[in-house]
Amino acid sequence: MTAGTGLRSHRDAPYRAVQFGPRDTTVERRADGCIVLRSPHPMGKADRCVSDWLVKWAAERPEHTFLAKRDANNAWVRLTYRETLTKVRALAQALIDRQLSPGRPLVILSGNDLEHALLGLAAMHAGIPYAPVSVPYSLVSKDFEKLRHIIELLQPGLVFAADGVMFSAAIAATVPPHTEVVVTTNPHHAATGRSATLFAALAATPPTAAVDAACAAVTHDTVAKILFTSGSTGMPKGVINTQRMLTSNQAQITHALPFLDDAPPVLLDWPPWNHTFGGNHDFYCMLYHGGTLYIDDGKPLPGLIEKTVANLKEIAPTMYLNVPKGYETLLPFFEQDAQLREHFFGKVKVLFYAGAALSQPVWDALERLCFETCGDRLPMITSLGSTETAPACTFANWVMPSAG
Repeated sequence: MTAGTGLRSHRDAPYRAVQFGPRDTTVERRADGCIVLRSPHPMGKADRCVSDWLVKWAAERPEHTFLAKRDANNAWVRLTYRETLTKVRALAQALIDRQLSPGRPLVILSGNDLEHALLGLAAMHAGIPYAPVSVPYSLVSKDFEKLRHIIELLQPGLVFAADGVMFSAAIAATVPPHTEVVVTTNPHHAATGRSATLFAALAATPPTAAVDAACAAVTHDTVAKILFTSGSTGMPKGVINTQRMLTSNQAQITHALPFLDDAPPVLLDWPPWNHTFGGNHDFYCMLYHGGTLYIDDGKPLPGLIEKTVANLKEIAPTMYLNVPKGYETLLPFFEQDAQLREHFFGKVKVLFYAGAALSQPVWDALERLCFETCGDRLPMITSLGSTETAPACTFANWVMPSAG
């Protein structure tokens, strides 16, 4: 029995009070045997484009932190909504000056960081599609076959990579000499003889009225980004994500999870942005609700999970999203560290998982740890639908995994 609760185990504990949307459905049984399920509740309005959210919060919540990531000295570098919009407008002008377009999109080779986020937002602000590419295509592959296929397919007007030396082999093997390369650090690589433009130079571009005109021209049907499939059945396939897809997805999520409107959410997140889980669902959820996204430099792997644990000791997310393996890898740290448990379970409202089923033992352990720490249980939710390249709907799951 846990002291003060009067309950013997987590199975008797109530769920934490969190507001979810209505889950009732109408059922239509058709003569051909099809069964159609619909929600009788209308979805909220899908906004025009992602940039409208950034403009809104830069005006209403200018000093609130939107993005944060640790630097080389392990300190958090933060960008407020005002700072983000200022940098996005400058970068958008730089992309316009280079005549990027749907026929000459932006390609991003490196992973989650502030520069990646700003360039992606800038491209969408100017109505230019961009494609975040799986990092292993550049840093793990030996023949760069998949990356070469993507570059040839997209014919990018600009390619970005965080580190010019780290990505030099991939760039030399796949990016045509006439295509501009932008990097955050190490612009010169002696082995290839190729020089890149520094990100800082793009960020220093003075914005003009052309930026506002380009943003005003964005519609629901404007292509926002192109995400690529894993290539497990051949070469990666590009999947178009329009502005309507991204904005309607957030309207769907808010319909299912209205508690996100209670207060600006806080998220510590590692899933890669070339995947719709981290790059669409998680990232735009924070932007839509005026929340804060802390970019986690850890992963559920030996030697990297410790970084996630250190971050969770400092940052208390209001919603936590991970893959099942991530929760499994965190369990030993939760078991051993009471301070970590109290900091994590004390403020989080729900646990979210995607990419695979959450096993019953991991589910039970998380509920038990929450009960032993706080005296209640956390709702756990998942996404249904495609979670690789296209936006996915989100639904509350109130039953045990073994029950359905």
